[in-house]
Amino acid sequence: MKPHWIDETPAAAQDYVAGRRLDEVECIVADIAGVARGKAMPASKFAHQERFYLPNSIFLQTITGDWADNPSGAFTEPDMILTPDFSTATAAPWTADVTLQVIHDVSDQSGNPVSIAPRNLLKRVVELYRAKGWKPIVAPEMEFFLTARNIDPNQPIMPPMGRSGRRAAAKQAYSMSAVDEYGKVIDDIYDFAEAQGFEIDGILQEGGAGQVEINLNHGDPVHLADQIFYFKRLIREAALRHDCFATFMAKPIEGEPGSAMHIHHSVVGLEDGRNIFSDAQGRETPRFLHFIAGMQKHLPAAVALLAPYVNSYRRYVPDFAAPINLEWGRDNRTTGLRVPVSGPEARRLENRLAGMDCNPYLGLAASLACGYLGLCEQENPRAECLGDAYMSEDELPYNLGDALDLMDESAAMRETLGSEFVDVYQAVKRNEYKEFLQVISPWEREHLLLNV
Repeated sequence: MKPHWIDETPAAAQDYVAGRRLDEVECIVADIAGVARGKAMPASKFAHQERFYLPNSIFLQTITGDWADNPSGAFTEPDMILTPDFSTATAAPWTADVTLQVIHDVSDQSGNPVSIAPRNLLKRVVELYRAKGWKPIVAPEMEFFLTARNIDPNQPIMPPMGRSGRRAAAKQAYSMSAVDEYGKVIDDIYDFAEAQGFEIDGILQEGGAGQVEINLNHGDPVHLADQIFYFKRLIREAALRHDCFATFMAKPIEGEPGSAMHIHHSVVGLEDGRNIFSDAQGRETPRFLHFIAGMQKHLPAAVALLAPYVNSYRRYVPDFAAPINLEWGRDNRTTGLRVPVSGPEARRLENRLAGMDCNPYLGLAASLACGYLGLCEQENPRAECLGDAYMSEDELPYNLGDALDLMDESAAMRETLGSEFVDVYQAVKRNEYKEFLQVISPWEREHLLLNV
């Protein structure tokens, strides 16, 4: 018998279950790192529960599994209330049983949204736009590496073995034959995405060995963040089926480009649906320049959300397809802020700072927050960069510690994202940074052991 709540789910989920007995439902939320946390239960039990419970400590857990101190007081771990958002229900097509995943809304026991939950934070920023009569639109690009299995962290990451029997090669950007080398993984990614009701705008080979890019159609920020959250899992599962790993580390292989989550932004009016970055004659509006100015002014304080790990800062090096500053330019991929070629209705700004290792909810929230502040402050950006932006000065934080300091001291970030969230994020990330600084690297052993 079909569960009564299935009718509330998207068509793809209904099609997946149609004619079969649903075995299990995974009740999940994204933690600070973007890791899926929650519980799985028999579908029969899920059908009779309107809410579920998890401790708020899941948002204090670090990427290493440690726990940060609660900046708001004692570590008492009160339960939060999880309510299923049936619009997010989607298949888990790699499982042996018929299983659905459902993202849950998170509130406290008084019914208020939990401010430190990443999905709630993105909703908060989207609501800031709505209060001004605007609706933000985003289109993310997802880059990742397929690698050979790596079960020893002391060994470097290697490219995967292709169908030719040779390892995937670098410097093959846009090569169709390079993608075909691991075509079976790509086929499963397409199949899983179709079963989950996700539309892929395109898949291409990037510049790194085994590096792939997936483009998603533009749309609502929360909906797109949900998709990226799901996509990371489905891509990993597709890779494992073919004896390789998929990694979203910002810089997994020395000497290769890093993996970005480029974010394209536009803003439309709620009343007329028109792009506020273009006027009736198709020209750039002052608001478009204000949006760019907000990015230039506030992104340094938001970098800790776009580059959340020590490894993230290895991406920001010249001539490796990643920005080193906040210059902006039209159709200029050396800049951190790029205006792509488009018609007036699709005028947008591409933020090239975010790494693929960021939590998609937090990355989109941070980027949109900077643009929102620019629209409110109505300042103009620096002059457009017409040449190679790598020739300009570095202006991004050099490491996670510096980025956290800028975020912590930013009144604008605290006002836009909420001080409670900023404090919790600081606690989690400083805990991770402290753990990293206690690790002695191979470079130190090689060059310092006998020479100093």
